[in-house]
Amino acid sequence: MPHPLLTEADIETYQRDGVVIIRGLWRDQVDTLRAGIERNMAEPGPYAAENLKPGEAGRFFDDYCNWTRIPEFEDVIRNSAVAEVAADLMRSDSVQMFHDHVLVKEPGTSKPTPWHQDGPYYFVEGAQTASFWSPLDPVKEASLRCVAGSHLWPKPVLPKRWLADTDFYPDPAAYMPVPDPDAEGMKVVEWDMEPGDAVAFNYKILHGARGNEGGSRRRAFSLRLVGDDARYVERPGRTSPPFPGHDMVPGQRLREDWFPILLDRG
Repeated sequence: MPHPLLTEADIETYQRDGVVIIRGLWRDQVDTLRAGIERNMAEPGPYAAENLKPGEAGRFFDDYCNWTRIPEFEDVIRNSAVAEVAADLMRSDSVQMFHDHVLVKEPGTSKPTPWHQDGPYYFVEGAQTASFWSPLDPVKEASLRCVAGSHLWPKPVLPKRWLADTDFYPDPAAYMPVPDPDAEGMKVVEWDMEPGDAVAFNYKILHGARGNEGGSRRRAFSLRLVGDDARYVERPGRTSPPFPGHDMVPGQRLREDWFPILLDRG
């Protein structure tokens, strides 16, 4: 039986479309995650970034790989239902940590999150992957947008640097250009969301988000997890997150001292 937050239809949708909404995944952890984000913004990590060019209004902050130093994040990762839910969605016996990610768009931030797939930035490959994007403020126009079925495209989308809008892999022909899903009539799914709801999506799903031009903050916590078939791969360019000095080789499961197993049903 699937976790009570899920139905069999949710799992089928995730396998077919690569994306599904999970209502109330972190409803009981909203205050904890908000406190963690405030700590993260007050004490940014080495990968923290401000994603606006000079003259652009608002503030678009993001940071990742902080769960080992921010106790609120570790508490939610280890003590919520997320690993059970991920195992069901991925149809995986094991669930392994990859990384956390915080994204904050302050009111009046018109800049959208560009369309992209996470997979080409990562040094992990596999069909059993799951990201969870959860707003900690009510969202409508600033919600996550995903292209259903894009995890099954034959080519990955070319990864780009967000601010410079330049690609950074040496063989662009190996990738498809970044599409315009609205103009090209693709099936874009998005939801009005309450704090603690989460969009779950495969690493290969094309996704983005609108700007936040309303009067409220849009704080979001994301968590990236992997399943049984995930393996380390070498990419032709610098991966993000980079995890320097990991010493892994292609085909290896992610090292468990850095990327702990959160659930093992085997």
